[in-house]
Amino acid sequence: MSAHRATGPCGASGRVVYLFVMTGISDAAQTVDTDLLVIGWGKAGKTLAKDLGSRGRRVVLVERDDTFVGGSCINVACVPTKDLIDSAEHRADAEPAAYLRQAIASRDSLVARLRAANRAMLETVEAVTLISGEASFVGPHRVRVRAGDETLEITAEQIVINTGSSPLLPELPGIDGPNVHTSQSIQHIAALPERLAIVGGGFIAMEFASMFAAFGSQVVVLERSPRFGAGLDDDVREAVLAALTDRGVRILTDAAVESIDQTGVNTPAGRVDADAVLVATGRRPETAALNLDAAGITTDERGFIVVDERLATSAPGIWAAGDVNGGPQFTYISLDDYRVIASQLVGDGSRTTADRSAVPNTTFITPPLARVGLSEREARRQGVDHVVAVKNVADIAAMPRPKILGETHGLIKVLVDPGTDLVLGATVFCTDAQEVINLVALAMRAGVTATQLRDGIWTHPSSTEALNEVLATLPTGR
Repeated sequence: MSAHRATGPCGASGRVVYLFVMTGISDAAQTVDTDLLVIGWGKAGKTLAKDLGSRGRRVVLVERDDTFVGGSCINVACVPTKDLIDSAEHRADAEPAAYLRQAIASRDSLVARLRAANRAMLETVEAVTLISGEASFVGPHRVRVRAGDETLEITAEQIVINTGSSPLLPELPGIDGPNVHTSQSIQHIAALPERLAIVGGGFIAMEFASMFAAFGSQVVVLERSPRFGAGLDDDVREAVLAALTDRGVRILTDAAVESIDQTGVNTPAGRVDADAVLVATGRRPETAALNLDAAGITTDERGFIVVDERLATSAPGIWAAGDVNGGPQFTYISLDDYRVIASQLVGDGSRTTADRSAVPNTTFITPPLARVGLSEREARRQGVDHVVAVKNVADIAAMPRPKILGETHGLIKVLVDPGTDLVLGATVFCTDAQEVINLVALAMRAGVTATQLRDGIWTHPSSTEALNEVLATLPTGR
């Protein structure tokens, strides 16, 4: 199959759109010069391409995998996994295997629509050129793109690397078995496993454990350390354990996996039978194919690109955005990476990663677990003076919404500076936690006091109004 080329006005040389297909392009190697080259179609990259292209800058965006058009968030991460989680929560009495197939089909339909919308978003910007192929540096500002046996070379004054990350698989006997999945491949598992073993006890593992238990699998989580959720406060950890175990998830600690075979996994404590195994042991940067040395770009010991607070790499005129730079692996951080880099390219250059404060995060188990700022464990370790307001969700009389929805697991916990009455951090583990935590984070950034949150007028019935009652447990006199 050959490439399709379309020409149009874009300076003296004209605009060229290369659509590489399967076996590559039909013409010999050519060179394209552009103002900005974006490698990888992540949140930061696509937003930069649209922004600068709309300003008339010549932009080329290269993506090697058509199934990642729009970035990992809409294709394999945030959106499709949360769609599956929502489907799992609504299974009711439906036959598990058939219901999972329907849920996957619904997920795929949503992803296809979002992928098409993302492509259209950039195809309509005249100054943006989209190229499908694998990029590799051949010099500081020169990149070779290969598709099949054909190549195209791109020179650019400025380059942004936005290639993301992918699941990291440990070296274990049997890790390449047909029953072994990553967080990406399991989203298209052929059949619902009656027994699912999850290797790893982090937040990705928690989400999939909660999801597959709701779909109808018997789930066992294998945590290699002595404590599950070791980074959580003890009361939060116990609440998470209760939510997971109440839906049938079994959690084993001190369970480092030694090997995997077609019928299960082996640990020092014994064997765990399983029809499928999900390995959720971390992620690695997608940098191997980039030949970063040719551009003089430094990486750390894990392969992540080293950047400064303006996301600049060690090579002048080249930035790294999103997961590949080793920062927090969240889509909204990638979006803020766009803002930081755009500040260098079209702004006053003042915005940096140091401007970030009170960045929240959510783990979408059921109910969601959301956090921002300091935990009680961290405050004690750092010697930060604090008081704590905490209540179990089931005991919050002024918060009927969880009872209406039939999900009363969890707790709400807020740390407050006793001297200033400012919020230091919060854990919101309840229905709608992913929304409530944003309010708390905004309060922290804006200097809103705990007393103001406590006395706020919130809609009813909502989850936000829990702040009235929870914060009322703080010592009086403020």
